[in-house]
Amino acid sequence: MRFKDLIGQKDTLVQVRQMLDSARMPHAMMFLGQKGSGKLTLALAVAQAILCENRNPGEDSCGQCSQCQKVSKLIHPDLHFSFPTVGPKATSDQFLPQWREALAENPFQNGFEWLQRIGSENQQGNITKEECTRILHKIGLKVFEGSHKVLIIWLPEYLGNEGNRLLKLIEEPPEQTVFILVAEEADKILNTILSRCQVIRIPPMGDAVIRDALVSKQQLSEEQASALAFLSDGNYNEALRLHQEGINDHASDFIAWLRACYQGKPAELVEWSNKLGGLGRENQKQLLQYGLHFLRELMSLKTRGVEAVRLQANELETAKRMDKVISWLRLEAFAELFSVNIYHIERNAHARLQFLDAGIRIYQIFKSEDHELRRLFNKA
Repeated sequence: MRFKDLIGQKDTLVQVRQMLDSARMPHAMMFLGQKGSGKLTLALAVAQAILCENRNPGEDSCGQCSQCQKVSKLIHPDLHFSFPTVGPKATSDQFLPQWREALAENPFQNGFEWLQRIGSENQQGNITKEECTRILHKIGLKVFEGSHKVLIIWLPEYLGNEGNRLLKLIEEPPEQTVFILVAEEADKILNTILSRCQVIRIPPMGDAVIRDALVSKQQLSEEQASALAFLSDGNYNEALRLHQEGINDHASDFIAWLRACYQGKPAELVEWSNKLGGLGRENQKQLLQYGLHFLRELMSLKTRGVEAVRLQANELETAKRMDKVISWLRLEAFAELFSVNIYHIERNAHARLQFLDAGIRIYQIFKSEDHELRRLFNKA
């Protein structure tokens, strides 16, 4: 991956190139931005620039030397990766073939897609203690053939408290070692890790950037590309998914579940709790995260009008109908409820009971008066 191959990120590239060319290049960088903003592609391009034999200050990696060739194939012995896996003692090395295959297909993939690829099913992804031990061992080795060792940690949010094992290494790494952390949710990363990194915020891609990339790389018409860029809200991966797959299954399931909750029929609520409870934890979190996205777009509908709403046609029609019955207080209650349920899913709550309880609460929120809603909201 070379700088010239990146989509967008012109302003960020100026900052990154200045850092690479300075005499005091940081030994730990964190690229922080939303899904689909191109953080990982930028990390790969930076790694290639660091390891390139022929790069001059201010220039791109050459793309031709043996170092560049190996980085582009993700087989350079001095380029290491750490990423979420499944299994209590799993390490990234066990999944390197799938990792290389996934990045060759789509380097804009999100964590959910990656975990589905490696068969997460009912297991949640994590970066294990064994993985941290592996990192300590590998970074302790000498440089094999490049000028530096580079470790890319993708989604360090999955480290949790295991990140404490890496604090000393990140603060005082061996010579010629560079860490690049690629993250989305700073609040899930230990502050002690954040404080040891030079944080570079990656902005969402603009609609025009995504549109032009879809036209040039996917051969879409400008009309198609513009529509997908608007719906994707700065997420290039989402634009690709919408192009390839159409409507999000989570969207249709979420809206159907919400409709069943509004009607409040006990048999249907039990049926839905069984269905959603059997999805697997990563799918359950994705469903509720889509729910939070839907609520954000509903807020946009209320405040800025239909032109600002980034929803597909059928979702937009549902949002218009719901706008008539959902007050600001109800929106707040729903958002709190979905966030709490994501929290409990991550901590292995009984999923079927949790979704049954959530369905009942959604019904209560829909049907309660504002003074009753304040009491229910405080309990949610």
